[in-house]
Amino acid sequence: MASTPVQGAQVVARIAELLRLVGRGSEGMPLAALVRESGLTRPTAHRLLTSLAAEGLLDHDPVTGNWVLGPEILLMGSVASARFPMEDIARPSLRRLAQATGESAFFSIRRGNETVCLLREEGSFPVRSFVLHEGVRFPLGVASAGTAILAFLPTNEQEELLGRWPEHGGAFAVNHTADLVRKNLARTRLAGYSVNPGLVLEGSWGMGAAVFDRSGRPAWALSLTGIEPRFKAERQEELGGLLMAEAHRITQQLGGSADGGRRAR
Repeated sequence: MASTPVQGAQVVARIAELLRLVGRGSEGMPLAALVRESGLTRPTAHRLLTSLAAEGLLDHDPVTGNWVLGPEILLMGSVASARFPMEDIARPSLRRLAQATGESAFFSIRRGNETVCLLREEGSFPVRSFVLHEGVRFPLGVASAGTAILAFLPTNEQEELLGRWPEHGGAFAVNHTADLVRKNLARTRLAGYSVNPGLVLEGSWGMGAAVFDRSGRPAWALSLTGIEPRFKAERQEELGGLLMAEAHRITQQLGGSADGGRRAR
């Protein structure tokens, strides 16, 4: 990208992208990684990051050198949470899933063509998978939550992403080939829940079920992750049933229904 100053909508888009990248994890990201991921020149990225830090939206960690989210983000998030009371709605389901299965349970939201993990509840099983945590983003169709959501979107929306899968999937497209994703989507529609057989990280499995909004569209997902031996075929039906029951419970609490999504297909 050119190093000339940017204005208007373009600078807003670049700032939003930097905030999303920094917010991928609590440890933040170093400047070099932000430049690589955003496609910005180093001077432009540094100028925007410094401006965001001056406004309290970012901080520069003097120990690690990483850029991390700042205190203003916390304040904004506290205010926004009143409009999106998902903690109160989803947390009980996560706790029930974690207690019933021993696995780590998650609640993710669809944001554009990605899923973002919002909530996590640890299970009692001592060996865990740490692929997923709050703030982690995956392209739709990748990992169990993204597969569960994409599977119940209208066919034309699925095909729009599958038609440009290498671009959409990015680095994940290597293991999540378009043909494999199509098969996973078909299995998910048939079973009602998704299974990710270690495609994000070898040995780390996941299962997910979609939560639907009032228009019948999949907007969120519940998921479980753990090590492969805990997700053998004979246990998947049990885990899938638990996931779908809790997903249905949340859908009802939100005034939603899965019927609209199925009619749209």
